[in-house]
Amino acid sequence: MAETLAEDAIRMWGRVVSAGTADDAILVGPDGRPFFAKEKVVEAHRPGKGPKFTRVDIADMQIVDHDTVAVVTCTGTFEGPHGTLSLKFLRVWMRKNARWRIIAGSIAQ
Repeated sequence: MAETLAEDAIRMWGRVVSAGTADDAILVGPDGRPFFAKEKVVEAHRPGKGPKFTRVDIADMQIVDHDTVAVVTCTGTFEGPHGTLSLKFLRVWMRKNARWRIIAGSIAQ
């Protein structure tokens, strides 16, 4: 039952990520290369895909509000069966048609 609940939660979060990421969003990965992010990010949040985490902590979040654009930075620590990984995130959110969406960002180790 716990696995089913976890898979349902991952599936729900995948829908949130999909709705909250612009179709043409661009991220810069840890290797410094830009990529169109939506498909890769949504795929990583599907059940059975990507790493599975037993714990996620978000710290040091800062939000700079520019009215219709917000810049968000934070550090994420992800624990799972294969160890612990800490990443630094930057996301640029834009409000358009009364909806906030990620339009750009970066990930660094």
